[in-house]
Amino acid sequence: MIRAMTATPTQILFLGGASGVGKSSVAFEVSAALRRARVAHALIDGDNLDASYPGPMDSGRPWLTLTNLQALWSTYREVGQRRLVYVNTVSVLEADELRDAVDPRAEVTAVLLEADGPELAARLGAREQGSGLDEHLARSARWSADLRSRTPDWVARVDTTGATITTVAEAVIALTGWISPTRRSGGEMGGESGQEARGWV
Repeated sequence: MIRAMTATPTQILFLGGASGVGKSSVAFEVSAALRRARVAHALIDGDNLDASYPGPMDSGRPWLTLTNLQALWSTYREVGQRRLVYVNTVSVLEADELRDAVDPRAEVTAVLLEADGPELAARLGAREQGSGLDEHLARSARWSADLRSRTPDWVARVDTTGATITTVAEAVIALTGWISPTRRSGGEMGGESGQEARGWV
């Protein structure tokens, strides 16, 4: 893959976690808070980079996700973006590969979102309908255990159990340093967004 080197390193926030932990909700709220604070950024959902059938691993194209990420980020860089919020279940396990596809010199913050079993089950139960719920619950439990054991020590962990989306987003943004404490306390992160009102997804 061809990489364009730039004078200003990219800053990347990787959000990972099992289904039901609140990755999408938190990512949307983080993005909303950054917009309120006038912090330029792009938000990319990793699932959309290989949403094809057959998928990358089934079609002999394991490189598809990274190639699409590189192409998409190249467009964002052309218009001046320097910060990326990237959300995907296993992003915290693949941070090195993902960083290299974006900018090998990027400054990385990685956060694993976690929640206890009953909380995950309740959120998935509110989101999923029909016979697929049991499958989602089993998959989420497997990923939760796998991520808990395999995520590197340098990755920050944020427990979402019993927390609001806004509170979790504030904790995540504090880890990045993208909004100064003074600006955060000044109200840029206050109030409920649409995601907060609708609940965890």
